[in-house]
Amino acid sequence: MTQVEKQDLRNLSDVSIPEDTPDCLPVLPLRDTIVYPGTMFPILVGRENSLAAVNKAIEQDHLLFLAGQKNAETDDPQAKDLYKTGMIGQISQILRLPNSLIKVLVTGLGPARVSKFETTNGILNAHIDRVEYEKPKRIADRLKALIRKTREKFEKFVLMNQDLPEEVLTGFDNGEDERQNLFLMVSHLDLDFTEKQRFLELEDLEAQYKLLYAKVSRELELQVVSSEINEKVQDEIQETQRRFFIQEQIKALQEELDEGDFADPDLVKLKEQIETAGMPKEALDKAMEELERLKKTPQMSPEYGVGRNYLDWVTSIPWSTVSPDNLDINGVQKILDEEHFGLEKAKDRILEHIAVLNLVENLKGQILCFVGPPGVGKTSMAKSIATALNRKTVRISLGGVSDEAEIRGHRRTYIGSMPGRIIQSMRKAGTVNPVMILDEIDKVGNDYRGDPSSAILEVLDPEQNNSFNDHYLDMDYDLSRVMFIATANVASSIQPALLDRMEIINLPGYLEHDKIEIAKRHLIPKILKSHGLKNSQIRFHKEGILHIIRNYTSEAGVRTLEQQLAAVCRKVARKRVTLEAKGEKADIFKVNAALVEELLGVAKYRDRSPDRQDKPGSVNGLAWTSTGGAILQIDVATMIGKQNFKLTGQLGDVMKESAQAALTYIRSNAAKYGINPEFFEKHEIHIHIPEGAIPKDGPSAGMAMVLAILSLITGKRVRHDVAMTGEITLRGEVLAIGGLNEKLLAAQRNKLSKVLLPKDNEPDLSEIPDKIKEGLEIIPVSTVDEAIFHAYRDELVHGN
Repeated sequence: MTQVEKQDLRNLSDVSIPEDTPDCLPVLPLRDTIVYPGTMFPILVGRENSLAAVNKAIEQDHLLFLAGQKNAETDDPQAKDLYKTGMIGQISQILRLPNSLIKVLVTGLGPARVSKFETTNGILNAHIDRVEYEKPKRIADRLKALIRKTREKFEKFVLMNQDLPEEVLTGFDNGEDERQNLFLMVSHLDLDFTEKQRFLELEDLEAQYKLLYAKVSRELELQVVSSEINEKVQDEIQETQRRFFIQEQIKALQEELDEGDFADPDLVKLKEQIETAGMPKEALDKAMEELERLKKTPQMSPEYGVGRNYLDWVTSIPWSTVSPDNLDINGVQKILDEEHFGLEKAKDRILEHIAVLNLVENLKGQILCFVGPPGVGKTSMAKSIATALNRKTVRISLGGVSDEAEIRGHRRTYIGSMPGRIIQSMRKAGTVNPVMILDEIDKVGNDYRGDPSSAILEVLDPEQNNSFNDHYLDMDYDLSRVMFIATANVASSIQPALLDRMEIINLPGYLEHDKIEIAKRHLIPKILKSHGLKNSQIRFHKEGILHIIRNYTSEAGVRTLEQQLAAVCRKVARKRVTLEAKGEKADIFKVNAALVEELLGVAKYRDRSPDRQDKPGSVNGLAWTSTGGAILQIDVATMIGKQNFKLTGQLGDVMKESAQAALTYIRSNAAKYGINPEFFEKHEIHIHIPEGAIPKDGPSAGMAMVLAILSLITGKRVRHDVAMTGEITLRGEVLAIGGLNEKLLAAQRNKLSKVLLPKDNEPDLSEIPDKIKEGLEIIPVSTVDEAIFHAYRDELVHGN
């Protein structure tokens, strides 16, 4: 280990580099100091390489090359770890200590610069070129002025610094060696190692003094600030005592004179804030009453802090500040379209709100609820609405909230009480008409501390929220101008009374072509920017994006899609950097299906392909899921046995009832379809829907179950390219279903050519995008018999 114990800053102006100094000297690395010309330093040497260098110098001519380390933490510095500009040092004294340590007194002779490092017998040596400082014959007037200013500042610094003795100033050389005086001043400044090294590397005297002047000025400013802080602390202590004494005197005089003026400037300011806040009369009276009580309360009393905190809250929440709405309906639509693709129902509702605001002066706050699966953009859409309306946004996360006080606040009788989240959010917004996002409202809990849903009822009721009463404020607050936007994943989880107060806007999720557009317009540009990639380096093909959507994501939103796109960009970035490190040119990466599989590996999600053969007892149904549409293959088998009906595939109660209704319809119409009535008494029927690990429910598979059972019993084959959906009645009628978008998309994705759907859903086809209907023959049917005609490969001969 090499370290400096203490500096000997004696002025050795007559010291110089001997003429016979060799050009190659052993190197002694220094961790945390710089040896300047004409200064002596005691150095403790303990590292093995450093000991070897010192011993070699002692054996030769006592000369060393002193080089500073770039990183003081390096224990075994090599040539690359050392600065090339250093000092030629001469060992003046040697003291050998226990544990193989050596203490040497080194004198700085003059600077030198390394031309080459080399290691010989484990000792690092340096080939050096001497640096001759130019000694000007006459110092210019400008430089003289700079030197004088620098010395004046340094003298002032020494006199202000209690850690430096005044004797330091006696070490100045009053002769002509101003460079030696410079090094003396540098040695007493608290500089970083790199700053000290900089003085050694500079050769021009004026440049050195300019740098020194800046450093001395900085240190002097820090010393002045430190002194001011110490004085201020002492003054504040005395001022506090003096202020308390004066306040007590004023209070006594006020009581004597019975005057009601406010003596405390803070209370005067608080009174002005109350009067200018724009509060209604009831709130104003209560605030002034609290202020009067605060005036009579000693500042040292705990009650003073409670009352002062209350008034701070009352004056900090907005009472009359309104942000002007952006009523440009075209501008609002442009902002919403730029930030979100799709979500037309939510956009239309906001544009309707803007239209009404253009016709009426005031409109009570609207209460909307966006319901949809995770990742479809509910919260971000709400924020975009606020941006488009030019309103402030505040968000309250209600997930897991189970304490009513979180909404209404705590009464002031409790220690540490504060307003609820509603009032806190209004204070944060700073206006009376923000957009308040109530996130995850379907996940509000309740326990022994109360039901937060009941407290939210008052907030979301337009007839009541103009006088919302927070327990902490204990005064009515008007929330009627706030636009509330709640978000939820499932509407059925919301309390019915709460649900009744909100306008539900369903965001069912994005279809495949929606996700592709979102990826192109929003996700990919954002991801490329965050990963430092350009369009000229990577190009996403539609085929590649679609492959990611179908095989690496299973969601209604786009969160996982964004993660997978980011994974592709990370891997492409790594490939580019690797190729460039090898000196190879990296071509543009075209992200297609093959490259996606190469980068992301085996597909995480695989659609079960429908059968490609016509056969009895197997029908393609269509199902809606939270992540989109899916093909529901329904298989039926019969076996000899007593009358029995078995259902497997983790079916819900509604689907089980649909299967029972399908069987009842066939049995009641057995003669119509030429079925022997004794068949059902001697056979067991088993309906299975594959992928049993996934729960399935709903009535829309009723028509498919009828055709599957009837197909197996009659032996008639069902076309493999036909899919169907529809609820049935016991009379064979086909009723309307939901999720038509997703179901048609599933049929198109699985390359089916014909889809049977209820005739009651025919009007809904006008709202289905043409991209989804492309390539599909959509046939509305109203009865099971119509479906049989289009689905069976073989003609089914009806009985009488």
